[in-house]
Amino acid sequence: MRILHTSDWHLGRAFHRVNMLGAQTGFIGHLVTTVRERGVDAVVVSGDVYDRAVPPLAAVELFDDALHRLADLGVPTVMISGNHDSARRLGVGAGLIGRAGVHLRTEPSACGTPVVLQDDFGDVAFYGLPYLEPALVKDEFGVDKPGHEAVLAAAMDRVRADLATRARGTRSVVLAHAFVTGGEASDSERDITVGGVAAVPAGVFDGVDYAALGHLHGCQTITDRVRYSGSPLPYSFSEADHRKSMWLVDLDADGAVTAERVDCPVPRALARIRGTLEELLAEPGLARHEEAWVEATLTDAVRPADPMARLAERFPHTLSLVFDPERTPDDPEVSYARRLAGRSDQEIAEDFVAHVRGAGPDAHEQGVLRDAFDAVRADDAVREVAR
Repeated sequence: MRILHTSDWHLGRAFHRVNMLGAQTGFIGHLVTTVRERGVDAVVVSGDVYDRAVPPLAAVELFDDALHRLADLGVPTVMISGNHDSARRLGVGAGLIGRAGVHLRTEPSACGTPVVLQDDFGDVAFYGLPYLEPALVKDEFGVDKPGHEAVLAAAMDRVRADLATRARGTRSVVLAHAFVTGGEASDSERDITVGGVAAVPAGVFDGVDYAALGHLHGCQTITDRVRYSGSPLPYSFSEADHRKSMWLVDLDADGAVTAERVDCPVPRALARIRGTLEELLAEPGLARHEEAWVEATLTDAVRPADPMARLAERFPHTLSLVFDPERTPDDPEVSYARRLAGRSDQEIAEDFVAHVRGAGPDAHEQGVLRDAFDAVRADDAVREVAR
């Protein structure tokens, strides 16, 4: 069986105020063409179909168009909801849409109920594990302490239990939306840390032939059987070095996996350039970036006049301007943003406690802070679904 694995479409998302709807429409066309020309037997979409719980109308219309075009191909499609999606909204009409061969899996309770497809060698069971927010699904899965590993492991127990009841030789594919250990993150994924932990070990997917992952925006291989497709388009400058693609996965009669990357059309290259304003305007080696979307980091000791306008004369698609003067770390002029770069909310809060009272939080206080951040994030998730 030939499977096309994609994820993280983020329909409705912009790139630094640039409307990406045209590029997203182009990707859908590329997806449909790939399915038709490469003999694809099934399409899997591993979450974050939309960029937010209540997407703009244009994004909904594009999704509707994608559903119709996939259904017209007669190639089954399996989709799950991600942490950016409203699972309930995305799942509306799932039963009816499923009759057209597009199978939406958004209910955690249905993790152990697969979509079963056939090829010349027998059955292939596709299990859809939507994004599992630990605080919201802990009761469904009977876990005492909510965490990503605990709820995902419990969901996979249901998958393996169902698989054990099926005919010998049944092959299996799991769709999941999670941060798996070994994956490389970018700036454009929403933080899903719970209890100070975001990642789960790849071993939770043991026992299935292929795990089609979503959430991380870089296409990457965790193991031969556990892969991220990544987002088909860039959504932050941290993705400047990404090669945007999908996985074309062949599952043979014995469940062995071979995979090929299929490149996605990208509307414009991304470039991150750094130096003083005069250096950036004069450096011949930067000519290759003149038609790219540019993030420019200026290292001038004093902020120059009209930097964006001057940069735009050479780099007309400059979208982001960062000021980062070359200073020593103990220089009092080092920006607050720079001091906080790369630090988690937990670390920032602990530093604040240390600053105001002269000593950092003890282990119990660290736990209180962690629980508070988890509660706020879970409450945000509830509110987003309820909107």
